Amino acid sequence: MAGWLIALISGALMSLQGVFNTEVTKQTSIWVSAGWVQLTAFLTCVVLWLFGDRHTVSAILSVRPWYLLLGGVMGAFITWTVIKSMALLKPAQATLIIVVAQILVSYLVELMGLFGVEKTGFEWKKVLGAGLAILGIFIFK
Repeated sequence: MAGWLIALISGALMSLQGVFNTEVTKQTSIWVSAGWVQLTAFLTCVVLWLFGDRHTVSAILSVRPWYLLLGGVMGAFITWTVIKSMALLKPAQATLIIVVAQILVSYLVELMGLFGVEKTGFEWKKVLGAGLAILGIFIFK
C-alpha cells in the first residue's frame, strides 16, 4: 500500500512540477528554468542528507557500472522535454504521453533485465495494458 501511495504522490508531483517549470520558462528561458530545477533539487538533497542518512558522499566514486551515474544528465533532459511537451501539447496530454512512454520503456527494461533490474517473463496482459494506454492517448486527444 505504501508503494501505491508514494507512486501516486510521485505522479502528482511530476505533473505539478511540469506545469510550474513551463510557467517559469515563459518568464525566463528553458535552460534557466531547467538549471533552476536542478540547482534547487541539489540544494534540497544536500539539506535532506545533512538531516538524514549521512552516508559517505565518496561512495559515489565506487558506483559501477559508471553509466548509472548519468541520472543527473538525464534529469536535465527530462526537465527540458517535460517543459517543451507541456508547452506544445497542454499539461494533461503531455503527461499522458510521458506516462505511457515510461510504462513502455520500464517494461522493456524488465523484460530484458537491463541495468541490474531482475529479468521478468513476457506477459500478454501487460502488452494489452500498454496497448490500452496508447489507445487512451488517441481517445484523450
